[in-house]
Parts: sequence; C-alpha cells; structure tokens
Amino acid sequence: MVDKLVNSEANARRIQMVENCFGTSGQPLFLPGRVLVGEGVLTKMCRKRPKARQFFLFNDILVYGNIVIGKKKYNKQHLIPLEEVQLQALEDNGQYRNGWLIRTATKSFAVYAATQTEKQEWMAHINKCIEDLLRKSGKKPVETHAAVWVPDSEATICMHCKKTHFTMINRRHHCRNCGAVVCGPCSSKKFILPGQSNKPLRVCLDCYDNLTSMKRDGNKALAGNNNKPANSTESSGEDDSGDDDETLKDNVTHDEPKFYADGKLEK
Repeated sequence: MVDKLVNSEANARRIQMVENCFGTSGQPLFLPGRVLVGEGVLTKMCRKRPKARQFFLFNDILVYGNIVIGKKKYNKQHLIPLEEVQLQALEDNGQYRNGWLIRTATKSFAVYAATQTEKQEWMAHINKCIEDLLRKSGKKPVETHAAVWVPDSEATICMHCKKTHFTMINRRHHCRNCGAVVCGPCSSKKFILPGQSNKPLRVCLDCYDNLTSMKRDGNKALAGNNNKPANSTESSGEDDSGDDDETLKDNVTHDEPKFYADGKLEK
C-alpha cells in the first residue's frame, strides 16, 4: 500500500500540510518516493518530565516536534533516519504504560501511547518501514545506540558517588555514555563518542575509566598491526549536547493516530 501512495495527490497534500504546520522553523519534507505513513501524538519521556509530542512517520524518516497549537502549528522539528532506528518494547510500570524505546546512534528515548492497541500499531508500522528500507538498501541494522537518559525525577542523589544530593547549586548532569544522573565532580571528564558527536562529551568517571581502558587496549592492538599508535581521542572540549527539549503544551488531546498505508485513510 505504501508504494501505491508514492505518487498520489493525497500523499503530496498530507506532506505539504505537515510542512506548513512547522513553517519556516522546519526542514522541507517532500522528496520523490517519500510517503507519509502515519501521524499522532505520543508522550515522550523528556529529561524533567513526560511531554506530549507530535510524531509523523514517513517511509524513510521519523519526525517529531513540540505542539504549539494542536494540529495547526509545531516547532523544534527533529528528523530521525529510520535506517538508524531500533525499537524495544517496555513493560508497563505504574503510570508509565504502553511504552517503547526509540534507539538511534545519536539519541535514544522512551515514548508512550494512549493504549496498548496504539502502541502495537505504532511499533508495527515503524518496524515495517525499517525492514523495507534495510531490504532495499542492503544495509545491516545499526548495532550501537546512544544511552537512554535517566529522568531527573528518578535521581535525588548522584548515581555515581551515592553521596551528593541535588539542589539548586548541585545541579544534575547526565553521562552521555550510560545515561546516569551524576553530580558535577563525578562527571568532570569528557570523551569522544563517535556515534553522538565529533567533540568530547560529558561522561561519568566510571564510563571515562572504561572508555579510556578500551581505547588504550585498542591502540595497543592497532600499534601491533600497524607498528604505530593510534591518535588519542581524549581531550577537554565543549560539550555540544544540550538538555532535552522543554516546552509547551502539556494538556494535549491524544486523538487516535492515523495510519495511511493500510488503505483505511487513503482518500
């Protein structure tokens, strides 16, 4: 059904409407062969608390943004190539139900649907798009993914030293390698994580020691093969990973998602 929608006027019109909702703050989304497969509101686990986000599933990318005016205007557009995505279902845990992880090399996070049926629909459609892409390209799934950040609310003290209580002065920080919430002294080191950035990123002391050891062992092996050591990647640079997005609409109506590739909403 996706192939039937490629050159359809309905698909072109839907993609144009999505572009218009993001306005000048978003990237152009129409490309030859691109199909809008589905759309809907999911609750994304952000750093400080869960927030409603508008998601758009295309046959090659996943797009989401902040809701400024429901069904009319969105901002802070994020584009995720589906070839890099891996999904992992989450078990229900208290108030957090119907969730799954969206894992990529640069960023990983949890999302939650309103019902179990919607969760199954979203995961099935996303996985089908990923399978089709990988089959057509002949590529293998990405094996290395960024850590999922532990929400601020789940850590009142540093997860590394187990001593520092977080306050307005002792701020929370996240290790970009393991996702743990740590204090400043316990995340004073930085390391290049190639999948996330070409600049050194904040990591906790445990991860820094492990990464440094792995790098040293890798350099020794490379030196034995090439008769020369590899260049060191440890350095102290600016961390370009900002906090997770905050804003805007919290009281958002979670209408049922629309999926077009099954033919039910083709017109």
